Amino acid sequence: MKHANISIFIPHIGCPHRCSFCDQRTISGTQRAPSANDVRSICEKALCEVKSPENTEIAFFGGSFTAIPRGYMTELLETAREFIGTGKFRGIRISTRPDCIDSEILGILKKNSVTAIELGAQSMCDDVLEANERGHSAEDVADACALIREHGFELGLQMMCGLYGSTEKNEFETIDRIIELSPDTVRIYPVVILKGTKLAELLESGEYKPFEFDTVLDICSDAIMRFSYEKIKVIKCGLHASEFVEKDMVGGFYHPAFRELCENLIYRRRTEEFIAFHEPRDNIYKIAVNPSCISKAAGHKRSNIEYFRKSHTEVKFIGDENIPIYEIGEVK
Repeated sequence: MKHANISIFIPHIGCPHRCSFCDQRTISGTQRAPSANDVRSICEKALCEVKSPENTEIAFFGGSFTAIPRGYMTELLETAREFIGTGKFRGIRISTRPDCIDSEILGILKKNSVTAIELGAQSMCDDVLEANERGHSAEDVADACALIREHGFELGLQMMCGLYGSTEKNEFETIDRIIELSPDTVRIYPVVILKGTKLAELLESGEYKPFEFDTVLDICSDAIMRFSYEKIKVIKCGLHASEFVEKDMVGGFYHPAFRELCENLIYRRRTEEFIAFHEPRDNIYKIAVNPSCISKAAGHKRSNIEYFRKSHTEVKFIGDENIPIYEIGEVK
């Protein structure tokens, strides 16, 4: 059964840093901090509408949840906890900073039915973290991950691709380090440059020269594939489609179907490898893929089909339940 979240966005309050990319108001699309009554109303409404509450979590996203004032944090958690249990939601998911985690905070979270903690690692390279004013180190991420595991929470990590000062080597080092930390889930966010941020200033001055879009697409495609092979679930790739983001962005790597583009590229590469070592049957390369991935293999608006057709190569993708996601094989 597919997992779902009831997302409640917390604006940028309590966080000790203003990172180079941060405009949390634009990203979350909200300015007012939700009250306990707001949380109760959202949860009551969702409980009536969600078909499988046992596979759904209440998710506090947007800001650094464990950095908000302690009384406000516990008030929100205690309210959300009323909706956890048999016939209700399965638990609470929060996102926060690596340097806002300690044993005391984890005890509070555990007491209040928090089941999953996502950390904004963003990069696992200290030079990149410092350049983007994150205020923590890669070691802080590793230490927080260890603590979260010790306390029995599901662990999620978030990475940003294309930050100021990052190189392609840095990006692949971050992917390697995240795999070493073995989180349960990962979110991949290609950088979107928003008005009013330090990144926007650096872009305007010419000091920040972002990667080419195709470079970020290549890196994120590789990340999705490698995380998936390591049994790390990629639960998001790219910012969600939002009128606020589209209105306020001044650069970066936003596309409303960014993950789809990445998955299309994965299958294009796999198909090229297949063609290099196989012969067509009746002038067509018939390639087996997981049935759920036929549209991914064909590409956005059949872009992969057309890509190969331009070189006078016909390909056809056929569903086979025995083929893992992101793999391809011969049609039996």
